Amino acid sequence: MPRLFIAVEPPPEVLDRIAALPRPDEPGVRWTKRQHWHVTLRFLGEAPVDVAAAALSRLDAPTAVAELGPVVSRLGRNVICVPVRGLEELATAVSEVTADVGEPPDPRPFTGHLTLARLKRRGACRLAGVPFSASFPVTEVRLVRSELTGDGPIHAVELVQPLRRS
Repeated sequence: MPRLFIAVEPPPEVLDRIAALPRPDEPGVRWTKRQHWHVTLRFLGEAPVDVAAAALSRLDAPTAVAELGPVVSRLGRNVICVPVRGLEELATAVSEVTADVGEPPDPRPFTGHLTLARLKRRGACRLAGVPFSASFPVTEVRLVRSELTGDGPIHAVELVQPLRRS
C-alpha cells in the first residue's frame, strides 16, 4: 500500500522566495529540495489511494490564505521550517473527512509549517531566525503519494481537490 499525505503547495513565486533563502553548508544539516516543499495538512500513512481520494472528494471547505513567517524557526528537535498560519480550519476539515483513512488523525493541534531542513546531531543552524514572510491563497489541496528511496522521497500527486470559494 502506498504512503500518502494531504498537502497544500505554495505557488512558484513563493517557492522562488523560499529558494532565495541562504542555505549555509553546515555539518548535520540536511536541506530539503524544492520539489518537496509543501504544507502537510494530514499524514495518512499507508492507505489505498482510491479510498483516500474518495474521502478527500467529500471535502467541503472554503478557500484560505496561508501566511508564512515571520521568521525561519525550529519545530521540535530536528526540523528547521517556515511557520504557516491560516490553514488550521482547513486542516481540521481534512482530518474530519479522512478520519477513517490510514493512520488515525494526530490528536495534537495542527502546526502549519514548511520544512526547509532536518538536523542530525545538531542543536540549530544559521538559517533559524532569518526573517521571512509571504502569503498566498489556497484554492486546492493535494493527495500525494510518497515513496521513500535511498535518495530521498519521490512525491506524486494522486488527486487535486478544489476548495469552495469563500
